Amino acid sequence: MEFGFNVTIGPDVVIGQGTRIHSNVVIEGRTKIGSNCEIFAGAIIGSAPQDLKYRGEPTSVSIGDNTKIREYVTVNRGTCHKDEKTGEIVTGETSVGRNCLIMAYAHVAHDCSLGDGVIMANAATLGGHVVIGEKAFVGGMTPVHQFVRIGQFAMLAGGIRVSQDVPPFCMAAGCPTGLFGLNTVGLERNNFQKDTIEELKSVYRTLFRSKMPLARALEALDASSLKSAEAAQLVEFVRASKRGICR
Repeated sequence: MEFGFNVTIGPDVVIGQGTRIHSNVVIEGRTKIGSNCEIFAGAIIGSAPQDLKYRGEPTSVSIGDNTKIREYVTVNRGTCHKDEKTGEIVTGETSVGRNCLIMAYAHVAHDCSLGDGVIMANAATLGGHVVIGEKAFVGGMTPVHQFVRIGQFAMLAGGIRVSQDVPPFCMAAGCPTGLFGLNTVGLERNNFQKDTIEELKSVYRTLFRSKMPLARALEALDASSLKSAEAAQLVEFVRASKRGICR
């Protein structure tokens, strides 16, 4: 491990081998940093959540291996909340996956979950309980409303406002935010099969370009035989949405 000048590390922090911490970084709370990470100057990791209901409960932060956190990023630890199904109080955790890149001035709020390979560009901001799938990209200066889900390999433009779920494999842009097709370039770069991409395009057209009500489009896709797991994931993501889908 390597530490710069004026670094503050709390007593409950665990840091993996090969991780480099630059100057003026603060890491506190029950925070676990993986191996071979790099945290740049001024970042604050594991600070208390910006939640008026928080009363100092022992919540946590987890950062995966090989993740880079750039200058002045803030990552808040989780908060406590009531489980909707059981009614039990859950001790929250904010988690960032492996091989992520969180660029300067970005904010990851309490209880967010970021999959492996996620990129957040400069000053992107997540509200609490946001879930982002693997290798999704959030553009700079983009705020994401609490409880929004962003699917894997989705791509969000910079400077937009995201208040509804963004399906996997899709691109979102504009004001109000809408969908602008599949992230085809991203899929090709990640070695998705041509047949899979073509089926995703077909499912996308049925869901978002057929002019059918969404419930009817889902029924139509249920009646068909989807060949790829990715196409099925897209359908199930849309079906499970609670906040609604960016259309």
